[in-house]
Amino acid sequence: MTDRIPVIDLAPFISGDSGARAQTAMELGWAAQTLGFAVVAGHGIDPIIGTALRDTALGFFDLPLEEKMVIRRPKNDQNRGYIPYGEETLARMAGGDSPPDYKEVFAMGPDSVPDEPYFTGPGSYPSFAPNLWPTAPENLRPRMLAYWNSMETLMRILAEALAISLSLPGDTFADILDHTHTSQLRLLHYPAVRGDAELGQLRAGAHTDVGMMTILRNDPVPGGLQIKMRDGGWVDAPAVHDSYILNIGDLLMRWSNDRLVSTPHRVALPPPDAGDISRRLSVGFFVGPRYNAMVECLPTCCNQDDPSRYSPISVHDYRTNRFAAGAGDNEPYGLAENGG
Repeated sequence: MTDRIPVIDLAPFISGDSGARAQTAMELGWAAQTLGFAVVAGHGIDPIIGTALRDTALGFFDLPLEEKMVIRRPKNDQNRGYIPYGEETLARMAGGDSPPDYKEVFAMGPDSVPDEPYFTGPGSYPSFAPNLWPTAPENLRPRMLAYWNSMETLMRILAEALAISLSLPGDTFADILDHTHTSQLRLLHYPAVRGDAELGQLRAGAHTDVGMMTILRNDPVPGGLQIKMRDGGWVDAPAVHDSYILNIGDLLMRWSNDRLVSTPHRVALPPPDAGDISRRLSVGFFVGPRYNAMVECLPTCCNQDDPSRYSPISVHDYRTNRFAAGAGDNEPYGLAENGG
């Protein structure tokens, strides 16, 4: 436990015997039920993959604005390409409002998909909208794809452990997280604040995540991720070496009938005197199941005395509607309704 956020070592689950696997699954499940967040270590992913991507991503965000705008997100309902400052206000996803988030984003989804109706038909949009890639840095695409591949492995390990923690077969989520999954990889750049922040502005407003779960590479700089505790206070998420932050998303909370909790979180502004060291680059892998999966109560999570709290809904309908609420007007940079 660090800063009240538990650290879960996945190594026994990945390579241990049945007893060790069950114990680790229960530890992860307890964190998911009580807080909805955990630090996961012992994951087996080469840390160089994340370090290389971070360095290359900062090179992209250092480009002149006009170069980044060449691959600007085409529509607000797409998580693709470059999303400039002023186009996201995540507090709206929870029904609130604030100045726009003090950040810019580069996002991608599945990059190579079969020519089959599931991936190309009307229902596939926006889950399989085409990715947009810059001409520079030239190694951004291969490094994002390497990171994507590592996160696919990790998401399936975590999904298996969480299923076991709910007294379900380990492969419960396997079919909705196979090659049809609709996850998104977002490079979240939080520039150093130069004294121009608006009243009430944050790097990312308080919200819960729309998808199944999120796996975050957390940058250890001032002005980082904060988690809302059950007593209403906010605590900083730790940046533990060679680890990731896991948080439960809305879909998994609905599937589990609120047993696993999707907890509000935000990204704070750094202290006024933090200067250049407060520049932050987070890498978020937002796990999305196949878009036509129905989200309805899992069999071990409801009964006659504890009926389902939610009506069934498809992944597509829930996630698309929630994401659209957090997107700003897609006007030219600096002219968005909440731009600055």
